[in-house]
Amino acid sequence: MSDVRCIQQANAILGEGPTWHPTEGVLYWVDIKRPAVFRYHPILGQTGHWPMPREIGCVVPSRSSHHLVFADSSGFGSLDLNSGEITQISDPEPDLPLNRFNDGKVDRAGRLWAGSMDNKCSGPVGSLYRLDPSGQVLRMASDFICSNGLGWSPDNRTMYFTDSMVRTIWAYEFDLDSGELGERRVFARLSDTDGVPDGLTVDSEGFVWSAIWDGWRVVRYCPEGAIDKEIPMPVQRPSSCMFGGRDLKTLFITSACVELGWNSLKGGPLAGALFAMDCEVGGLPEPTFGAE
Repeated sequence: MSDVRCIQQANAILGEGPTWHPTEGVLYWVDIKRPAVFRYHPILGQTGHWPMPREIGCVVPSRSSHHLVFADSSGFGSLDLNSGEITQISDPEPDLPLNRFNDGKVDRAGRLWAGSMDNKCSGPVGSLYRLDPSGQVLRMASDFICSNGLGWSPDNRTMYFTDSMVRTIWAYEFDLDSGELGERRVFARLSDTDGVPDGLTVDSEGFVWSAIWDGWRVVRYCPEGAIDKEIPMPVQRPSSCMFGGRDLKTLFITSACVELGWNSLKGGPLAGALFAMDCEVGGLPEPTFGAE
């Protein structure tokens, strides 16, 4: 692995949700608190910026050309990259106006999974939802405080899902054909002084990479849950990570500067930037929403 390098001083308040577009060869990511979608090209740099009307937690490619699907504080929606037009798909939580969606990923059957949370993390009122290509939305699990990083093992038999406020990454039994969840177990749990697990991705060997909020690092976990290696970050709040690049061997890492004091910013002045590092092991191609 090479050293972590800053590739864009984005000054994001809460950078999140990096996703590699498999056909465009670009990275899409979001700023939740200054709501916007960004597009980053490895050679050209930033090639797109779409301000959004509400706090947006995640964005994913769609099989529909020039469209992205997202989840925000009003549920699921679609963004037309050419016109900037936004179309709402569904709001599964109209009775919870203080909730918003956070992280989300597409499984290898083309379904979008995204978790909700109380914006103040005041209690376990968040749920994990599945948006099917048909437009149907199903609540798959509930009682989460801060729904976060998702990913799947290479064999599709395990889904990883994070509740940051209980410092736990869960591993669920997963059935790709039905899209159903089975029993869950603790995959990894951090101590109160060790930082907070945030966004994650899974590499081609089945190892889980988790950005550690307030931990100044990214951790690579073995499939059994033990720590394989830790990558120091120049910022206190790395927020998520995603493999991309031509050979899927570049790890892109978002970060945040939200609610950081002077001492933290002095020690990590690149807070809110987009980072990258080259890895010997690559990631897995990201599915698009609606893919068959």
